[in-house]
Amino acid sequence: MGLFERVRRQWFLVGIVLVITFAKLQPSVGMHGGPLKPEITITYIAVSTIFFNSGLSLKTEELTNALMHVKLHMFVQTFTLAFFPTAIWFFLKLLALTSINPWLLKGLQTVGCMPPPVSSAVILTKAVGGNEAAAIFNSAFGSFLETATLQALIYWKNS
Repeated sequence: MGLFERVRRQWFLVGIVLVITFAKLQPSVGMHGGPLKPEITITYIAVSTIFFNSGLSLKTEELTNALMHVKLHMFVQTFTLAFFPTAIWFFLKLLALTSINPWLLKGLQTVGCMPPPVSSAVILTKAVGGNEAAAIFNSAFGSFLETATLQALIYWKNS
């Protein structure tokens, strides 16, 4: 197998390496306010595209049936947005007793309070034969709840 054939078969991996290399050489392109405008393209366009593509793969009946599982949605949202952040908070209190950098702890706290990424939640649920429609709904609804809560907190802090 020649080099061209190997690169063609591993195009995704080669693309990731190229993008990371380019980002290292020209970080200003992807920075806030840069030419790619990540504050708009990632926040709105990329997330909307992921939800749209995920929704296209579902039948209307599947999505309707998934919306009726209220207990499931309550469990997932409570676990994701209440139980897990609380467990992380207790874990970080233990880690704070060690010599770990406080900024690392703040980063872990931030990540621990976020809902799982849409693509990960849907792909992993699909891989194990779970309810893909429910995963899409919970991921979208969790992101909506988090965004609404953050906006409310920012409004409350600034008023």
